[in-house]
Amino acid sequence: MNIEDYTFEEFKALARNFHGYAAPGLLIGGYMVAMAKRNLPEGTLFEAIVETNKCLPDAVQLLTLCSTGNNWMKVTNLGRYALSLGDKYTGAGYRVSIDPIQLENYPEIRDWFFKKKAKKDQDIVRLETEIENAGDKICKIEQVTIKNHFLGHKPMQAIEVCPVCKEAYPVCDGPICRGCQGQAPYSLTTMTAQPDNNIKIVPVDQAVGQQTVHDMTRIEPGHFKGPEFKAGQRISIGDVCRLQQMGRFRVAVHSEAEKRHDGSSKSMRHENEVAEKFAARMAGNGINYELPPHEGKIDFTAEINGLLCVNSKKMKEFNLVPQVMVASRHDGTVIKAGNNFAGTRAIPLFLPDDNFQKAMEVLGDEPLFKILPLRKAKVGILVTGTEVFKGIIKDKFIPVITSKVTAYSCSIVKSVIVPDEKEAMHEAIMEIRSAGADMLITTGGLSVDPDDITRQALLENGLTDVLHGVPLLPGTMSLLGRLPENKEYGSLQVLGVPACALYYKTTFLDVILPRLLAGREVTRLELSSMGEGGYCLSCNRCTWPKCGFAK
Repeated sequence: MNIEDYTFEEFKALARNFHGYAAPGLLIGGYMVAMAKRNLPEGTLFEAIVETNKCLPDAVQLLTLCSTGNNWMKVTNLGRYALSLGDKYTGAGYRVSIDPIQLENYPEIRDWFFKKKAKKDQDIVRLETEIENAGDKICKIEQVTIKNHFLGHKPMQAIEVCPVCKEAYPVCDGPICRGCQGQAPYSLTTMTAQPDNNIKIVPVDQAVGQQTVHDMTRIEPGHFKGPEFKAGQRISIGDVCRLQQMGRFRVAVHSEAEKRHDGSSKSMRHENEVAEKFAARMAGNGINYELPPHEGKIDFTAEINGLLCVNSKKMKEFNLVPQVMVASRHDGTVIKAGNNFAGTRAIPLFLPDDNFQKAMEVLGDEPLFKILPLRKAKVGILVTGTEVFKGIIKDKFIPVITSKVTAYSCSIVKSVIVPDEKEAMHEAIMEIRSAGADMLITTGGLSVDPDDITRQALLENGLTDVLHGVPLLPGTMSLLGRLPENKEYGSLQVLGVPACALYYKTTFLDVILPRLLAGREVTRLELSSMGEGGYCLSCNRCTWPKCGFAK
């Protein structure tokens, strides 16, 4: 059976020249491409989507104008031997794949396709004969519409020079190229160090009368650690002995290169200048820092009590920039006023200006850190469960919740215990809203038992923005949502707490409560990131939040 205008033998030769050998997958691929093309209206300008990176892309390139180079063919490796050809403007087209049922009529192809024979055991002549006889009879075709984001060319991206390797790359990849981020498929065998022409190293006795270029630290183990000499300090004859006692027999002083007021040159920036400019960009609401930098570093301090919010994505991008750093406590940590929580600095004494500019570009205009104050919520507690309502089981949930929310200066305005009956739950919710609550914390009825109807009752009351189930143990069955404002009542945050909160000291409740009090929007994406670190070890002595749970 021919493949378009080629005889089977001609296409084999074509495949051999292009692919290196006449691979069975490429021969079958020829029939698949031809089948898809026949079904497209004549004159259609089409693009190709290939679902495997083995052999089939070459068949597309042999029989169409589509290639990865011109971006008319896109390989989306789904592990399926299939391809789609679709109108490049509308996406309307056809998908062709191998039909495993039809392979039963061609045992040699079947054994090759399902890897039932080692390559050395395959009968190549018989296999090629079956492929020629089968043609496209082993294929199935479906009408499809290719999704818009797979069609056409992506817009041109801005190109810059990577500050690490000095090669051009698209800036959408980050502050440095993906190769320098660690994705390169090779290791460099040589590295060239760039000399720093802004400083010179001299023996201590030759440094008299010259200015130091950085803070020099004196350490007395267990007693003192701090700068004995400050950047810019002029060394006197009396300082020589002190420096030698500190173990400093050579010191760094300014060279005669063209300098700024702080000793940095036009192409290099001093660590203190860098730290000051970074801090000004990083600090948002509720944050203080002191100047000048201390030993080249600036620490950030909480100005108020509240929730620390860290732009984690921006922090990662910033730390990819060569020779700069910032480190902080975890996003979502509750911070007390006066506590240090982060610090930043340049790594070298003088930072190359291109690295400085790249770091400032990453920081942009939005702060890296901010602290949100925690509101003093008016909390209503709803306990559901017939066994608790009837007194068969003593309620312990209200005391647990009360202790946790009052620790954040919140107040309890209403507590209600109801049986597993929707009508009773509806009435209780109304009572809690009437009491002026702006947060409802409920327990029971959040799992899979037949009597677990609390979630359904909340939904019938208008619960929206619902997130049910989180990747944390304990606390998986937790629920988040909101009852919207109406003519009678204000908006009500809703937090559903599973029964595990009665047994474990720390659950999802402890993690999420301060975020809700800070008014921070909680998304499914944020919850999904809690899975790593979301497994509690149930230590005999709980030290949370000092441990890594949910961080």
